[in-house]
Amino acid sequence: MYVYDAFDRTLVNERVAEFRDQVARRLSGELSEEEFKPLRLMNGVYLQLHAYMLRTAIPYGTLSSEQMRMLAHVARKYDRGYGHFTTRQNIQYHWIKLAELPDAMADLASVGMHGMQTSGNCVRNITTDQWAGVAPDEIDDPRIFAELIRQHVTLHPEFSFMPRKFKIAVGTSAHDRAALRIHDLALQMHRNAAGELGFEVMVGGGLGRTPFLAQTIKPFLDRRDVLSYVEAVLRTYNQFGRRDNIYKARIKILVHELGAEAFAREVDAEWAAIKDGALAIDDDVVADIAGRFIYPRYEKLPDNPDAFAKARKADRAFDAWVGNSVANHKVPGYAIVTLSLKPEGETPGDATAVQMDAIADLADRYSFSEIRVGHEQNLVLPHVAQHDLPELWRALEPLGLALPNVNLVSDIISCPGLDYCSLANARSIPIAQEISRRFANLDLQRDLGRLHINISGCINACGHHHVGHIGILGVEKNGEEFYQITLGGKADEHAALGDLIGPAVPYAQVADVVEDIASAYLELRSRPDELFIDTLKRTGIEPFRERVYATR
Repeated sequence: MYVYDAFDRTLVNERVAEFRDQVARRLSGELSEEEFKPLRLMNGVYLQLHAYMLRTAIPYGTLSSEQMRMLAHVARKYDRGYGHFTTRQNIQYHWIKLAELPDAMADLASVGMHGMQTSGNCVRNITTDQWAGVAPDEIDDPRIFAELIRQHVTLHPEFSFMPRKFKIAVGTSAHDRAALRIHDLALQMHRNAAGELGFEVMVGGGLGRTPFLAQTIKPFLDRRDVLSYVEAVLRTYNQFGRRDNIYKARIKILVHELGAEAFAREVDAEWAAIKDGALAIDDDVVADIAGRFIYPRYEKLPDNPDAFAKARKADRAFDAWVGNSVANHKVPGYAIVTLSLKPEGETPGDATAVQMDAIADLADRYSFSEIRVGHEQNLVLPHVAQHDLPELWRALEPLGLALPNVNLVSDIISCPGLDYCSLANARSIPIAQEISRRFANLDLQRDLGRLHINISGCINACGHHHVGHIGILGVEKNGEEFYQITLGGKADEHAALGDLIGPAVPYAQVADVVEDIASAYLELRSRPDELFIDTLKRTGIEPFRERVYATR
């Protein structure tokens, strides 16, 4: 866990006091809603269909048990008893009263949490791998560099009013668990031939109306130059980005229109003037940031202890959960545990105050008081001793958090859609709920294997439908909800955008279409262990299109 100092705490508390005054002026009528809008957005407050929404940042997806209890408290006291974890490692509250927002923010500030820059045309929450610091395949802990960037860009006057929002992700593992290629700017750590640490720099990713995958503009950037190069990218975007058309304002459009090589030349020209200045990072700076991360004092434990192995053999349900939800840890004798927030018939990514309090207690008992949030809208306990796994599993079951469906067909990523969002054209949550009911049988889910479904209620693509193996996009046609279906998207190190299979289908047919696609896959796969995405790559989209539209 990163330990914030007096400067950080003062900054957050002062921001709460400023917002309290702004809310008072809005409630008194001194500020109109239009005047209040830019002020609230910079604090993560949206006006949605039914109420104000508060988005709270969880920097690089890391939470303490104390912070999780505060999230539960806010859900219970100011909202309707739950919160929604998002695809960008934030949590959203959808029902907070405007008059109570400053109090909710003050409570969050007491544990170092806030909504600064979770909205508005600024650098948003810096995200990374939810297994950061514990993943066996990582080169270094990416949170160190995410925190370095977070400190530099937070309330930075030059980058607080950019052409559009700007999203940054950092990764240091061979397997991309941070969806790097769909970000405006992504940093992937590598070692060069000399063994030196540096980053591949990718720019211009983003989904929405015109989706693009980020392109590499610098294959290897020495780690000392991370801040100066990030600043050069932001300055270049600020200078050349469109401000006359909101639909063409994202950096992805600029990179596409200029070309990645031309954009890189502009960045390099800007960078040349600043790279050897104050933003050059020496080893002491990295060491200072790294030193603020307090890592667990792991015990020396046997790997795969006898009691754990016997428990797996003795209980088929426990063994299935371990096989699905438990991953290897870099420290022998420990494990990474993913808690699915995708129960049958419920809203993907939602957690109740009761669940959040319980997870905090379990983190204290089994995970050195630490929790993570992933972009798949699930939670993680990153430091669980293997010998504690049977007891943890038994504690998770009554909470509805032991469902072994991670990365399976019911582990659906979904935005809130038309049930909450004023921008949405169609509902997302009921579609996800119905699909999860259709595929409730865990044996069927295991037979289907790794299969990602992503749902968005509008073209803004908050559910990342473009990169779902099956992507579902809600559109409005003559006042009715229809849904476009795409196949073949991926968000990992082999990122790809899905292809549209045909005309949009009405609301009532979406779950039927998904069942048709799943049935076609089971018939088309060449062997039982051929993944859906590999079958699709081998056969192409046509057999799936034929199955979906044969009777429609």
